[in-house]
Amino acid sequence: MITLSSIISIIEGLLVIVPALLSVAFVTIAERKTMASMQRRLGPNIVGYYGLLQAFADALKLLLKEYVSPTQANIILFFLGPIITLTFSLLGYLVIPYNLGSYISDYSLGILYMLAVSSLSTYGILLAGWSANSKYAFLGSLRSTAQLISYELILSSVILLVILLTGSLNLITIIESQRIVNFLFPLFPLFLIFFIGSIAETNRAPFDLAEAESELVSGFMTEHSSIIFVFFFLAEYASIVLICTLNSILFLGGYLSIIPLDLIINIFNINNIIFINISSSSLNLALKTAIFIFIFIWARASFPRIRFDQLMSICWTILLPIIIAYVIVMPCIVYGLSIIPTNNSLF
Repeated sequence: MITLSSIISIIEGLLVIVPALLSVAFVTIAERKTMASMQRRLGPNIVGYYGLLQAFADALKLLLKEYVSPTQANIILFFLGPIITLTFSLLGYLVIPYNLGSYISDYSLGILYMLAVSSLSTYGILLAGWSANSKYAFLGSLRSTAQLISYELILSSVILLVILLTGSLNLITIIESQRIVNFLFPLFPLFLIFFIGSIAETNRAPFDLAEAESELVSGFMTEHSSIIFVFFFLAEYASIVLICTLNSILFLGGYLSIIPLDLIINIFNINNIIFINISSSSLNLALKTAIFIFIFIWARASFPRIRFDQLMSICWTILLPIIIAYVIVMPCIVYGLSIIPTNNSLF
């Protein structure tokens, strides 16, 4: 028997999945158009109105392609790997606060949940590469696993320092703690490190060594085709949108306005004028996320791919020592300035 609570759960799930998949479709269009303007390519400018139907044409093309599976592959794990990767990429959207009252789940351990979900998606990549019984796919999955685990340490360390300043693992509390000033300004070096780690965590150029076409054909997804390949494609771009949203939440105040409305009113002494309060609008979050997505595309179009040993060396010999220094110094500064947060949501 279908109850009201089950119907509400289904609607909540659709509210997460459908916008995420649509955003993925149009991020691909944005990437092609941006790279076309930077690299003098034609780009998808003629399919539909301003090329807006290009994403749907690509989806239809992939769905209608003939599916071919390797004869010696482990079929169960071969199918299960892409499904696991896409599922855990979409689960991260459950705790994203789009507005002060617009979220699927206001989980008190939201940051911890997102780290756990993003870590579990690595298993799908590893299973897909191993089960294909192909050396290229296996090497690509090992590269991707080593890269994701290494840069996960960088991301979690930066998040730990943000938690130190806010005293909470809840995403809304982290956003509301930035009403006075965004963490981008006092934590600018950490923001740069976190953004570099975000590019590596999503396997994007110039850190896309797991999908290096010149070395590994297509990396861990070499043997996947048709609709199974679509799962990997959607998971990659869903992870990009999610990590860009997390960047805007941690360092740009999420749905908050960059300039607080109260500050404008006090400076210009315009208390008697009625303003539309857009400080809590989800449009702010969308705009900040779009800026980060543009920078992701910009990096792909501008920088050459580095070697895999250089990628790991950057993580372990440059970024990690800087993070460890911050982990040691920042608690001393917070304690010395007596700005230890008093939020009790951790307990």
